[in-house]
Amino acid sequence: MNQLSLAFSFAGGVVSFLSPCVLPIIPGFLAYLAGASFQEAEAKRKEIFLNSVFFVLGFSVVFAILGVILNSILKAVAADVQIWLSRIGGAFIIFFGLYLTGLIRVPFLEREHKPEVQTRFASRYFTSFVFGAAFAAGWTPCVGAVLGGILGLAVTAPGSAFTFLFAYSLGLGLPFLLVGLFTPQASALIRRYAFLLRYLNIVFGSALIALGVLAFTQSLNLIANFELLNRWLLR
Repeated sequence: MNQLSLAFSFAGGVVSFLSPCVLPIIPGFLAYLAGASFQEAEAKRKEIFLNSVFFVLGFSVVFAILGVILNSILKAVAADVQIWLSRIGGAFIIFFGLYLTGLIRVPFLEREHKPEVQTRFASRYFTSFVFGAAFAAGWTPCVGAVLGGILGLAVTAPGSAFTFLFAYSLGLGLPFLLVGLFTPQASALIRRYAFLLRYLNIVFGSALIALGVLAFTQSLNLIANFELLNRWLLR
């Protein structure tokens, strides 16, 4: 595991948040969870922010559990099997990178598989937590491809799955909290720069492809060597 892989996982979370089919609906969605109309967002800023916190906790808990399970499974795998896992993980990363860049189309990923939470609980905070957990369990066209790439990266590094998924949830969660705190201002920014969002998937997808090739050829150590060289040059 190296710092670049962790930074990549964090960036994956940010890219998932900035996806064209996620970001535009977030301000209104967080206001809805807080029981406020969008026009009341400024007056109910604290309530919206607190609901955002519980929403982020919901999907963070799911990712943490998934990371612990993957760590337990992958650590028990024999060394010779880990070589093949690296190749399989690399192939998955390349596949999701090609999908994000638009070079291939996958009808399954283009259909929404997000669970619906129909019940509203007595506590709005618990409702937000459940919605967050459902969001993590969902497999939407935007979030699913990036998360799939991060899971592929986790497969190539047994014992690091929890750390990668923690970095991913951090990258995904921090922007949610910022939007929850500054909902009206965030909405204005989203409307102004929404046209740029589609290019973000292309850039990140290209990076996924490059990372997948390194993982498939078991050359991820080149990244670590590059980091060590940079540290030596900066001394």
